Amino acid sequence: MLTPYEKGNKNQTTLWTECIAFYEELARRFPKILKFEQAAVSDGGIPLHVGVVSADGVFDRETIKREGRTVFFNNNGIHPGEPEGIDSCMATVRDMCFNPELLASLGKTVLLFVPIYNVDGCLNRQNTSRANQDGPEMFGFRGNSRHLDLNRDFVKCDTLNAKFFNQLVTAWDPDVMVDTHTSNGADYSYTMTLIHTQCDKLGGELGEFLRDTMLPQIYEDMAAAGWPTCPYVNPVVETPDDGIADFLETARFSTGFTALHNIIGFMPETHMLKPYADRYESMRALVDTVRNFTVKHGEQIKAMRAATKAAQRKQKEWAVTWRMDEENPDTFHFKGYEAQRSPSKLGDYIRLSYDRSKPWSRDIKWFNRFPADTVVKAPKAYVVPQQWREAVERLQWNGVQMTRIEAPTTVQAQYYHISNVVSRPTAYEGHMFHDEVEVEKREGTFELSAGDWYVSLDQDNARYAVETLEPQGHDSFFRWGFFNSVLERKENISDYVFEDLAADILATEPETKALFENWKAANPALVKDKDAVLHFIFHNCQRQREPEWRRYPVLSIV
Repeated sequence: MLTPYEKGNKNQTTLWTECIAFYEELARRFPKILKFEQAAVSDGGIPLHVGVVSADGVFDRETIKREGRTVFFNNNGIHPGEPEGIDSCMATVRDMCFNPELLASLGKTVLLFVPIYNVDGCLNRQNTSRANQDGPEMFGFRGNSRHLDLNRDFVKCDTLNAKFFNQLVTAWDPDVMVDTHTSNGADYSYTMTLIHTQCDKLGGELGEFLRDTMLPQIYEDMAAAGWPTCPYVNPVVETPDDGIADFLETARFSTGFTALHNIIGFMPETHMLKPYADRYESMRALVDTVRNFTVKHGEQIKAMRAATKAAQRKQKEWAVTWRMDEENPDTFHFKGYEAQRSPSKLGDYIRLSYDRSKPWSRDIKWFNRFPADTVVKAPKAYVVPQQWREAVERLQWNGVQMTRIEAPTTVQAQYYHISNVVSRPTAYEGHMFHDEVEVEKREGTFELSAGDWYVSLDQDNARYAVETLEPQGHDSFFRWGFFNSVLERKENISDYVFEDLAADILATEPETKALFENWKAANPALVKDKDAVLHFIFHNCQRQREPEWRRYPVLSIV
C-alpha cells in the first residue's frame, strides 16, 4: 500500500483526496490499530480529520487519560506548500499498521495526528508560490480560504481550524507535539533545522529538561540517523557567521501556543534548497526521533507537566514577555557556506550569495537565553465581563475553568489603564496588531453584573489565562485587538463652546492644570494648535471624563 510520494519520482506530494482515502482504507483494514475520523470543518467547508494510533486498540480519550498514557501529537500541513510531514506521516502510520515490531515500539503511548491541518490551502494547488523551494512538483498554498496564515492564528482564532486545534489540544492534552514545516533563509549544509519551545519561556523543570536532556539527545540521534541537525537558522545579523538566535515563538505559533498548556513543542524546518526526497527522509527521521524519545521518557515528562501545573496554581508572579540575552550567548558548532557579496545585476546595490564550494565548520554564537522581561503579580482571579464574548469563547475552548457571577456584586479590584499603544501601520493577519503596549495599574470599585465570568488562577490552565488576559503579554487578546473599542472616546467637543469651559476646568481642577502646564513645556510647538490644546484638556480633565476610555475591561481580584 504505497503513498503517492512513494509511487512517483519522490518529488510528488499527495492530494487531499488521496490522503484522506489512504487513511480511511487503513482504518478499515486495521480497526484495532488506527481510528480515523472527521472532527471538524474548515472555513472553506472542507472536512478536518484526526487519527489515533494505539498498539493495543485503546482509542477512548477518557480511558487514555485515566490510565495516564503518554500522548504524542503530530500536526501536518499547516503550510501545505511545506508537505514533507504530510507525506511522511502517511508512510509512518501505514508502517505501524503493517509492521508489528514498529507498532509495538509505541508501548502504551498513543500517536495522535492531524493529516492535513490547512485543508483549504492544500486544495489550492500550484507550483509558483514557493519561489525559492526545490520541489515537490506541485503543492498547496500557505494561506487558507480566508487568506490567513494558520501559524499565526492559534491565539486569535479567526478560523474554524484554530478553534478545532484549540479544542483538540484541550481535549487530548498531549505531552509532546511536532508540527512539521519547511524553512527559508540562509544557505548551509543542514537539511533539517529545529525550532523548539523556547526553554526559558517554557520555564521551570520542563524547560531545563528540554534544554539539558531532550534537545541534546535529539541532536545526537539525528546525527546517528544520517541527518545532522542544527537549531533553526535565525541569523542575528544577515548570515549565520555572526551567530544565530533561538526563535521566540510566541503563542500565535503552534509551539508557543502549546507552551500555554505546558506542552513541549517542536517545529522542524527542513531546508528549502535541499531536494524534496532529502527533506522527506529527514522529516521522517526527526518525527521518529522525537516520538521514540517521548515513548522512552513519557512517564517523566508527564510527571513534570503535572508538577508544573500544580505549582502554577499557587504562582505569585508570572512572566508575560521575554527578551534575548545579548550578553551571554552559547556556542553551536555550525557547518555553513562562505557568504559572498557582489554588485547586483538588477539594481545599484550589493547582493548576498553563498558559495557551496567553500564550506566551513566552526563554533558560532548561539543566543539561546531569553530571560523574563515583563513580570506581573498574579491576582487571585480575573473577572471578564460577559460582553467580551470573543475572549470568553477562547478561554472556554482552552479548558479554562470559569464560574458565572450569579447576582450583581460590588467589588474592589485592580485594573489597567492603557497609557499608550503603538500599532502596526498595516493589517497583520487580519488585525491591527499592537506592537507596543504601556499600562498603568489602578484600583477602583466596580459593579459586576450577573453573568460576568470569574476566572480563578487556582487551576491547571492558569498559564493560558494569564498570558492571554494580561494586556502586555506577547500575544495577549488585547494585542490582537479584542478590546480595541476601549481605545476610542465616544464623545467630542465643539471648540468654540469648549474654549470657555476649558478655561473653567483649568481654574477648578489643579491636577489638570498641572498636567496642562507640563504638556505645554514639553510640546511648545503644539501650543499654537487649537485642536491639540483643547483636546488635551478634554482628554485629561475629570469633569468630562469617560470612565471606560482606555480602561482595560478585565479586572484583577487580589
